[in-house]
Amino acid sequence: MTARQTPLRIANCSGYYGDRLSAAREMVDGGPIDVLTGDYLAELTMLLLWKARQRDPDGGYAVSFLSQMNDVLAVCLDRGIKIVANAGGLNPAGLAAKLRLLAAAAGLHPVVAHVEGDDLLPRLPELRARGHDFAHFDTGVPLDGSGVEPLTANAYLGGWGIAQALRSGADVVVCGRVTDASLVVGPAAWAFDWALDDWDALAGAVTAGHIIECGTQATGGNYSFFTEIPDPVHPGFPIAEVGPDGSSVITKHPGTAGAVTVGTVTAQLLYETGHPAYANADVVARLDTVRLAQQGPDRVAVGPVTGEPAPAALKVCLNHRGGYRNSATFVLTGLDLDAKADFAEAAVRDATGGPGGFTAYDLRREHGGEADRLTVTVKSPDAETAGRRFFSAVAGTALAGYPGLYLEHASPRATEFGVYWPALVPAEEVHAVTVLPDGTRLPVPRPPTSGSPARPPRADAVPPPAPAPVDAEPAPGTRPAPYDPSERTVRLPLGTLIGARSGDKGGDANVGLWARDDEAYAWLRTYLDVPRLRALLPETARLPVSRHELPNLRAVNFVLHGLLGDGVAASTRADPQAKALGEQLRGCLADIPEKLIDVTAGLPEPPF
Repeated sequence: MTARQTPLRIANCSGYYGDRLSAAREMVDGGPIDVLTGDYLAELTMLLLWKARQRDPDGGYAVSFLSQMNDVLAVCLDRGIKIVANAGGLNPAGLAAKLRLLAAAAGLHPVVAHVEGDDLLPRLPELRARGHDFAHFDTGVPLDGSGVEPLTANAYLGGWGIAQALRSGADVVVCGRVTDASLVVGPAAWAFDWALDDWDALAGAVTAGHIIECGTQATGGNYSFFTEIPDPVHPGFPIAEVGPDGSSVITKHPGTAGAVTVGTVTAQLLYETGHPAYANADVVARLDTVRLAQQGPDRVAVGPVTGEPAPAALKVCLNHRGGYRNSATFVLTGLDLDAKADFAEAAVRDATGGPGGFTAYDLRREHGGEADRLTVTVKSPDAETAGRRFFSAVAGTALAGYPGLYLEHASPRATEFGVYWPALVPAEEVHAVTVLPDGTRLPVPRPPTSGSPARPPRADAVPPPAPAPVDAEPAPGTRPAPYDPSERTVRLPLGTLIGARSGDKGGDANVGLWARDDEAYAWLRTYLDVPRLRALLPETARLPVSRHELPNLRAVNFVLHGLLGDGVAASTRADPQAKALGEQLRGCLADIPEKLIDVTAGLPEPPF
């Protein structure tokens, strides 16, 4: 095929398993596109799909994808729109077969290929026997001797299997655990006939893929300055117009709600990232080289982006059983709330025997509205201990407690939870394969890794080395002039001036903060160091914290190591995915230079 010279319009229709079902139809009907992608997987999703497969051995994939294809497959085939999704989960072959049956029933005959090789569970004994210890890359504990029996083990594949399937004539490519950005990298590499070592182009596609992978988070969803968006409800899903050099324009269909601005794109770029060297299976994209420019209404230019050779190791997502969890919430109203909280805590410890009877015992108090709430969460390997025993003990305090006591969310049934175990495996040990409809199996080429660090920085596909010094100097010429600390300041919420986006990555959380002009960024990067962050977020006081500056984005990104414990499924935090952490930080008071507030307070973000 002749390499394409015009931009490839890649539209996203899913940011997670459970996203808006109508999005596929909206993207196909809303305007011209070349590729329709959908991201359905997260670390927690793999465990949910494992449970689904225990109920139905032919399952283990995102069934909502079939509903979406029922809506749009005929139109996509008619218009030549390619479809690429990671909805295959733990059973991409099963989903591909199911889709062929669904299509045939409608009189359609798409070429459906799938990519496999990410599932390492059957190979774990062999790989461990050869010395691969699958050490947890946050704790360093090897899998052997840990007592952990994995239920799932999936390596993060790249985009070359997708590109190979499209080169072989596929209309639909079903994937299992590929990196989220690979859903854009694969089609772009196919369309523009990139080589395995076109690092800058690949890095640009990774960046575009990361921006659109979470759907409407790039078009105004979960956006700090949402009050400035004229119509924030039911935003349109994003489109990446990827060019031959990997640079892109992020946009959405005309007439859809939401907005695409430098701010919305910056927010998503910072989401769930750590070190600026953002490593995927095919390339390391330097997010600190990304530049954004507003081209017009709902059009943001991205790039070019500098790329580095692919990492030598791939991330592996393992999940295992963690035990059972239960919680009860005491509502505190009226007077003497501190005394009532102390009373409730003492009573529940007395009734349950305290932490000694459980593997985890957590008490959290939340303030708000007309009442405070004290939530007690316990974990145990035994369902009865975390369930009926805990519930009975808590319920037995009801008439002997503080005045006005009533409970929320108390149940005699405990919930089983899983634990995410991230690890590494050498890339050469993962044998990805593109499988065509006739059964032909094509080995997926691996990109060269020359020059890759043995242990590259944490990102979507690999973990970090030791955190960089928190006050490391940026490259010469990239730092704006510092603000003058002698200037008059006013004490206001940080979010008066600064945007934020936060999220989870295993047991870590990240919170990225950005300014909308150079002066505000000069203040932000000088003012918000690690000690001040710890003061504003006391729960981070004893945690390792990494800090990274991205001057091109006017952003500072913090990684809070271990904030989420064993990860989303096992966390006892009320916000286990750290989605609210950024807004919590924006609500904290800061000493903001008065001149910055005079310039920015009350002014909306430019419309384009």
